[in-house]
Amino acid sequence: MFARSAIATRSAAPALNVAGQSRNMATLKEIQTRLKSVTNISKITASMKMIASTKTTRAQRAMNVARTYGQVSNDFAKQADAKKAEGAKELLITVSSDKGLCGGIHSSLARYSRKYLAENPEAPAVILGDKAKAQIQRVYPGNIQYSFNQIGSTIPTFEETSTIASTILNDKSIEFDNAKLVYNKFVSAIAFESDVIDVYPISQIVEAPNFTAYEYQDEILENLNEFLFANSLHWALVEGHAAEMAAKRTAMENATKNAGDMIQKLTLQYNRGRQAVITNELIDIITGASAL
Repeated sequence: MFARSAIATRSAAPALNVAGQSRNMATLKEIQTRLKSVTNISKITASMKMIASTKTTRAQRAMNVARTYGQVSNDFAKQADAKKAEGAKELLITVSSDKGLCGGIHSSLARYSRKYLAENPEAPAVILGDKAKAQIQRVYPGNIQYSFNQIGSTIPTFEETSTIASTILNDKSIEFDNAKLVYNKFVSAIAFESDVIDVYPISQIVEAPNFTAYEYQDEILENLNEFLFANSLHWALVEGHAAEMAAKRTAMENATKNAGDMIQKLTLQYNRGRQAVITNELIDIITGASAL
């Protein structure tokens, strides 16, 4: 009776080992598949980081030029001592883009815009870029008067900006006295912050106390109004693009590092599982040899 029990016990053991080896092999195959996918993702993010680095350098050059012209427009209004009239109606313009994979750069703009619209529920809004539009439209769909897309793939040109500015200014259904441009200010290659550019209409600048120091002709005031508006808008667009490219480079660098850490962990896990399979096979061989 004892002999039969021993034989039954020996015959059951190999079946358990085979099942364990099958499970280990399946797990190793899953780890190997995941390791390949993470490695491919790491290559993609590394390539995107290199592309973003090149685009950031170009965008910074364009930003320096646009910022110079934009600050001249702002200084012109400041030297004239133009101020927002009491009870003036403001137009909110959120300067975003259509592209993602750049961290929370669009969320900060949407957060600021939602806060402003919560405080000014009657204010009209114009959204540049689909990313900010998707977040603002969920809460304040009735405030959005215009939305523009196909923005952010390349460095914005002044021609594109002028078209957007003319569309806004020529639409008589949008009534506003001042414009508030919300954009991403480029602080450094790894930092940005949401900032605001206040745009005053030429009617308020002409009535400013220090504007009498300038000599001008009445027929050029309308053109000057459009130029000042387009100039400030171009500054916000180009600087926002530079901040986005820098944020994308940082995001892709972090993604590449995280993928590298995951590859190390998966490689270690795969090696341990492989070693366990080899050890179990050796134990089976030794056990079988001992039984003979």
